[in-house]
Amino acid sequence: MAPKIYRSPIPNIPVHDRSIFTHLFYSSSVAGDVGGFPASYPAFVDAQTDTSLTRGHTKKLALALGYGLRNHPNTAAKRGDTVMVYSQNSLAWPIALFGSVAAGLKCTLANNAYNARELAFQYTDSRAHLLFTSEEGIPVVLQMFKELGVSVNDARQRVLVLPTGLQWAGGPAVPLSADSKGLLTLDELLHLGTLKEEEAFNEELANDTAYLCYSSGTTGKPKGVETTHRNVTSVLDQAISAFPKLVPGTDTMLGVLPFYHIYGAIMLLHLPFLCGAPLVIMSRFDPVQFCASIEKYKITVALIVPPVLVVLNLHPAVNQYDVSSIEVLVSGAAPLGAALTQQVKERLEARKKDKKPVYILQGYGLTETSPTTHLLEKPDAVRKIGSIGILLPNLEARLVVDGDGEGLIDAEEGQPGELWIRGPSIMKGYLNNPTATKDSITHDNWFKTGDIATRDSEGFYAIVDRRKELIKYKGFQVPPAELESVLLTHPEIADAAVIGVDSAKQATELPRAYVVPANAASIKSEADKQAFARKVQEWIKSKVAKHKQLRGGVVVIGAIPKSPAGKILRRELRDKAKVELANRDPADDITGTKL
Repeated sequence: MAPKIYRSPIPNIPVHDRSIFTHLFYSSSVAGDVGGFPASYPAFVDAQTDTSLTRGHTKKLALALGYGLRNHPNTAAKRGDTVMVYSQNSLAWPIALFGSVAAGLKCTLANNAYNARELAFQYTDSRAHLLFTSEEGIPVVLQMFKELGVSVNDARQRVLVLPTGLQWAGGPAVPLSADSKGLLTLDELLHLGTLKEEEAFNEELANDTAYLCYSSGTTGKPKGVETTHRNVTSVLDQAISAFPKLVPGTDTMLGVLPFYHIYGAIMLLHLPFLCGAPLVIMSRFDPVQFCASIEKYKITVALIVPPVLVVLNLHPAVNQYDVSSIEVLVSGAAPLGAALTQQVKERLEARKKDKKPVYILQGYGLTETSPTTHLLEKPDAVRKIGSIGILLPNLEARLVVDGDGEGLIDAEEGQPGELWIRGPSIMKGYLNNPTATKDSITHDNWFKTGDIATRDSEGFYAIVDRRKELIKYKGFQVPPAELESVLLTHPEIADAAVIGVDSAKQATELPRAYVVPANAASIKSEADKQAFARKVQEWIKSKVAKHKQLRGGVVVIGAIPKSPAGKILRRELRDKAKVELANRDPADDITGTKL
């Protein structure tokens, strides 16, 4: 039987085989434009200092950095070399990234919270040589080189400092730290000359790797995802077809998601620039500064992850600042529950004097899909709340029941199946890991996402959960994300996560919840925690079907472990549960529900 293949309701769009840099910074027949918009338009703004870069200035600085990388004796980079970026968000990030791309380099983007051991794995696996780092990252970087056996002199020639000061961008100067002494800085590289034009990646060369982001590594070692120029130019044009329209001079986006994650890198550093809208850059998420930036810069659109919505649902800063300019929040990286979405929507709309709606949209994608494959459009935000939206153009999808097999069995309409995706934005493969590539991409180019999804009769998708994270209770499938979304509607719960724990007595998995109380100060003693846990366990009985009840217990916890992108680190919770349940069955847990 032929596979059941779904396509987007949006017509296919042209695919451009060219460099990411060319795609963003081309000059048209209109004099003085950059990427189809006036060079004088603002592109990037530092939220803390108000220092800004225009489109023209960004292009000029990127080409200057590209020249410096290719020609400085310490760097002497060649086309195809790999450079690492290890820094918190900053105004220097787009210059480092686009300057490297202009020079024809691959960029591997590293989590700025990594320690020396974690950084060393990505540095060596990606085969990077040069390394951009913020001033605060220098000690970790030098320690990494020491552990790798690189001589002090050699290590110091590989380090490129992105300074805290912004004098290179016309902003305030800040003295370099002692750790920066003697190291090559961004400022120095920008004053050597300029590339006449960027390195070209036309036709088949568009399939060369441009970015190497690393998978989260929640199971096994992180894997380097080879994202090509063609992947990025395709996903940008695909996303624009469904993304809320950004109007230059009217819309401003807030950039708080980490740029080292592909969600932040593509949808913040690339997408608004392609649309002619400025991005206000925050170094990291802080609830007060988030709301303060919305007020100061009249932010209309922000990309977020579900934990940010959890904060916005409860934090007093929402009422302390004028957040009325916000029109759209787009959430991704982890499942978002409909109830939480509605609560935040109502809270933000109550702050708007013009009574205009706030749209909270959900999207979906993975590092391997560059990232976005689905988006919920504004007209459907309310009636399809909780959905990840429609499939983007140029993509095909399947919902496969036998994901571990040959993919011969497709899910019936409305029924769950593993989401498989095919199209021009699917990664080239996993770097140095042909086995993992073969396991995830079929012979006919379907990428197995590992996520369980449903599709309704109108073509709207919803993520049920990860295939490997579904809890199987006595033959029933229990999606942790669904239980988490229910728990987050409890007025006394600030955050929640659900895992499955094995019960030998009942020969099955039992759902077990970890919850963070909204008012933790009032729940201190062990007796208080157990009483709160029992209360939650009793409360959820009326909210879910019998097989979804929290028979594995409820545990009060200080914080839910999550990746910087907002994904729950269930492995850490499973390890925690093993310790808690050592020598006893979860069915006997003090908060357990007897059958």
